[in-house]
Amino acid sequence: MSTAPVSREIQLVDNPRGLPAPEHFRVAEVPLPRPADGQVLVRNRQFLVFAGLRTLVSRQGEGFPVPPLKPGEPLLGPALGEVVDTGRGVTDVPVGALVTHMLGWREYAVVDADAVRVVPAGHPDPVALLSTASAAYGTLTRLARLRKGETVLVTGAAGGVGSLAGQVARLLGAGRVVGTTRSPGKAERLRRELGYDAVVVPGPEPLADRLAEAAPDGYDVIVDNVGGDQLTAALEVTRTGARVGLVGALSGQFDPALAGGTSPAAIDTYLLIRRSVALLGYQGGDHPGVEEEWHEKLAEWLRAGDIVHPYVALPGMERAPGALQELHQGRHFGTLVVQV
Repeated sequence: MSTAPVSREIQLVDNPRGLPAPEHFRVAEVPLPRPADGQVLVRNRQFLVFAGLRTLVSRQGEGFPVPPLKPGEPLLGPALGEVVDTGRGVTDVPVGALVTHMLGWREYAVVDADAVRVVPAGHPDPVALLSTASAAYGTLTRLARLRKGETVLVTGAAGGVGSLAGQVARLLGAGRVVGTTRSPGKAERLRRELGYDAVVVPGPEPLADRLAEAAPDGYDVIVDNVGGDQLTAALEVTRTGARVGLVGALSGQFDPALAGGTSPAAIDTYLLIRRSVALLGYQGGDHPGVEEEWHEKLAEWLRAGDIVHPYVALPGMERAPGALQELHQGRHFGTLVVQV
């Protein structure tokens, strides 16, 4: 008897009340999917582990671009893979093409052909296309409109977005780039490998004081990946006319006491008024063309050696159930992916 072909995927077992742990997920075998008309079958190579999954699995994702996940459903997110089969009517995504799409956390995915992005031949680092750092690029170019010589602060600088955000700020003309991270070891790597001028590690002393020491004249632009107390402190050291882009909400997504869909911060609105500070949230859908522009710039900078894309690849689907916990615990530097 022949055995029907199967694919493995990471399914949600139940919605965690606190931070998700390996027991909230399972590696499940499902029938190998087949592409219908207008679809392609992709064998995934890598998929992204990202903080927003905490919101999706906790069912706190009202207003999120995708609906919250229910028990038994597979996880999803950015993935890189090879097209191994196509349905009828697909002409511009050939078998063998390397593509990115949004159905990660599984070995094989059936995706509408118009929902995949073909990786250009000769791309210097296709895994970099899984990074969500386009949000930082969009913030710096659309919201903040960074000007040459300005001082930039990136909170959560050692994560997948922050590790690229500081480098991008420098390439766009920033005069001084400061980051925050909770790990002294990561702080050293940010300075040594990624060119941050200074990195602040929160400690017992007031964070605003530490940030002021790193940039005595204050900050013109803030790329905030964290929110919470770090955002509160960052706003205290803004300069007049500063622009603050809210990119992430790690303080809420990594807090076991919160539900995963909120990230509160204390903000002195009078300070914002006095200094004419702009506080804006970044949503990629509000800025058409940024994603394509970012991918072109990223490839150009990678090819020229002007930017470094640090990432960690966890080998095997067996590591996937614990990957989100490892992200919450801050075990890794840069982008985190699972290597299928």
